Parts: sequence; C-alpha cells; structure tokens
Amino acid sequence: MGGGKNTPDRVPLVAVLAANSISTAGTSLTLIGVPWFVLETTGSAGRAGVVAFCATLPIVVSALIGGPVIDRIGRRRVSVASDTVCGLAVAAVPLLHYADALAFWMLCVLMAVNGLFHTPGNTARYVLVPDLAEHAGTTLPRAASLFDAVSRGARMVGAALAGVLIALVGAETVLLLDAATFLTSAALIAAGVRGVRAAEPLKAAAPVSLPTYKRELREGYAYLLGNRLLLGVVVMVLFMNGTDQGWNAVLLPVHASAELGGARDLGLLTALFGAGGLTGALLYGAVGHRCSRRAVFSVCVILCGAPRFLVAALTGTTLPLAVTMVLSGIAGGVLNPILTTVIYGSVPDALRSRVSGAITAGCELAMPVGGLAAGLLVESAGASGALLAMGGVYLLATLSPLVFPAWRTMDSEPAEEPGEPADEPGAGPRSESGPGSESESESDEGSDEGSGGATGRAGAPVSG
Repeated sequence: MGGGKNTPDRVPLVAVLAANSISTAGTSLTLIGVPWFVLETTGSAGRAGVVAFCATLPIVVSALIGGPVIDRIGRRRVSVASDTVCGLAVAAVPLLHYADALAFWMLCVLMAVNGLFHTPGNTARYVLVPDLAEHAGTTLPRAASLFDAVSRGARMVGAALAGVLIALVGAETVLLLDAATFLTSAALIAAGVRGVRAAEPLKAAAPVSLPTYKRELREGYAYLLGNRLLLGVVVMVLFMNGTDQGWNAVLLPVHASAELGGARDLGLLTALFGAGGLTGALLYGAVGHRCSRRAVFSVCVILCGAPRFLVAALTGTTLPLAVTMVLSGIAGGVLNPILTTVIYGSVPDALRSRVSGAITAGCELAMPVGGLAAGLLVESAGASGALLAMGGVYLLATLSPLVFPAWRTMDSEPAEEPGEPADEPGAGPRSESGPGSESESESDEGSDEGSGGATGRAGAPVSG
C-alpha cells in the first residue's frame, strides 16, 4: 500500500478490522458449536471440560513463547498462517465425524492444534493496530474502540447464528462454517495488508539463535514484571478469563440444555451479551474519554461478570438471565477500550510483540483450568453449585482495582520514546529494553509512540 504519514491509507486498517470480525464471528461459532457437539455426542459435562482444557492449554503455551517469533516471521505472515491452520483443524472435526472416524482423542488433538495456532494470529493482528491507525490518519483511542466494537459485534452475530444453525442443521455444519471464516480472514490479511512495514519480518534484527531468542523473550517478561499496573491487570484478568472459560465452555451450555430452551437460547444469550458489549464499546469510544478511567473501570468490571453466574444459579428461566447478559455485556464492553489504551500507552514500540505475548500468556494462564474445573464441579456439586463457586472467584478478582494502589495510575499516560535509554533490568516499566530494541524500533517505523501490548484473544484482555 502506498499510504504514509502524509497520505492516509485506510485499506490495511479496514482489512484487519474485517478479517478480525470474520474470525471473531467464527470463534463464536466454535465457542457454542464445540461444547454443544461434545454434549450431544457424549452427554458428559466432564468431557466438555476436557475438550476445553485441550483447546486452551496450547493457547497459553504459544503465548508464553511466541512473542519474538511473531516479529521474526512477520505479523502479516503469522496471521495468514495461523488462520489457515485453524481453519483446516476445525474443518477436520465434522469431516471425520461424517466419516464415522472421529474418536474423542482426535477431537482433543484437533482442538489443541486450533488453540496452538489461534493466539499468534490474533496477537499479530492486534499489535498492528497502532501502526495501521497512524497509517489511516486516525487516533489510537478511536481505532482501539473501533477494533473492540467490531469484534464484539461480530461475536454477537456469530453467537446468534450458531444457536439457530445448531437447531436447524446441527453442530457439525456450524463447525464447517467456522472453518470457512478462518480461511476468509487469512485471504483478507494476505491481500489487504501489503506494503505495511510493521507487518513484515524484521530485517535489522540480530541473527536468529537460541540465546537471542531467550533474551528477547526475557525482555518481554521483564518489562511486564517491572510495571505494577500491567502486572495487576494480568493477575485480575487471569482469574476472569479462567472463570469465563468455564462459563462459556461448560456452565452456560449445561444450563441452557438442562434449564432453558437448548441451543437457541444458548445462542440468544451469547448474542445478547455481545450486543451489550458492542453498545458499551461504542459508548466508551464516544464519551468515555471524559471520565476517570479507573472509576469507570472499577464499576464496570464488577458488573460484567459475577451477576451472570448468580442469576443463572438462582433462576431457571431465560428472561432474567437475558436481561443480566445485556447489562453485563454493556459493562464488559467498556473494559477492553480502557485496557487497550492503557497498555498501548505503557509499552514502547520496540517491545510491542514481546510484551504482548507475555501479557497474553499471563491473562490466559488459567483458561485451561477454568474449563476443566467447571466440568468437574458440575459433576460433583451440580450446575448451581458450580455457578456459585466460580461466580465467587470472579467477584473476588474484580475487586482488585478498588484494593491495590497500582490501579491508581490507570488515569495517567506515560509518555515514553522507544529510543530512550533503558533503566536497569527489572527496575521499572522500561526495563530490559536494551539489546535489539533499536533495530526493532527502526523496523516499526510509522507506529504510534509508546504503543503496544495485547492481552487475551485478539488483544482483548477480558473474555466473553
């Protein structure tokens, strides 16, 4: 693309937004289709938890070690390869099932492959947002809010479509459609993000070697550990994502199957949460900058999670939970734009992918345990007991912004040039930014100052 600092070019940003929205819609299909497929074929909440564990453990592994790899291979190439592999893995599930050759262990392996390749592609797209925002001539907060709003809108559409399709044509067809969304996303990135320097492999980096890789990996984790606010975000979101994984993969499907109207209600509730999230993200993008980030975040983070678990545990009808899902979704939609802006403003360009991988790994560390624990809790304590237990964990985690002093710095935006000298390793937010960072800063020409970092899926710190 020929866009530059003086000639805005919106095509790469639009391509990433479109690809991410299609991929996110497909992820919603998997989020509903796979647990329902497992419950239909095995009738076991425990096995649904095992599949969730197998699907999410590789996500953590790839996030733990993948930051430097993204820069080496190139963000565009990683995104395309990731979506392609995920599409093939998801398509194999229904195809093997149709051939009557799908064993349970095969399902676990295919979901593990999907998880292993999913996070690098999402991270690669997300860390491009600051560069593409400047490329398009728009502001970073606006691009971040748009990125999150489009993702949530796609999640809403995908969830509603999944519920209807499962009821009409079965979970197998839903998974085939999901595979098609991955391949479409890969094609959009391949065609639409050409000529963006930050999307290509680093050419000025040090030669590839194990010591170099270990040093670059260590730089990302040292930076995270040296920034108390980012570390606080990661610890809180770790528990939120873990309990949300239990909710999405086991608790809500079991509740919908046993107490509500089945797959259609499951899709409806998930879509309503997505609609609320879209509304919240758009509201924050329009007026949120006028309010205290910490005050808004502290209220919304409490409202977004625990009420869902409580209402589901205490009621057996759709309407109360539907209303709660909308309101919780609105609160949840506010969170990611705030965290995205804070993280972008806290991490220098030179460390963007490395810190992004470290944050993503930390935020997703509990997700494998969350799905597995939810399945075991349902079988041992019943659905209501499991909902109350995991809702309690969620509530305790979301109280942290009101308790710990590090969160008070959320309203400040550190201004830091990537080329500034680094402090001593481990001594603060700029630690470990030395070796190799200068060449990377040059390769990231055109990106926004001091931006970077991503958490969770596609950089979204909060799941759901």
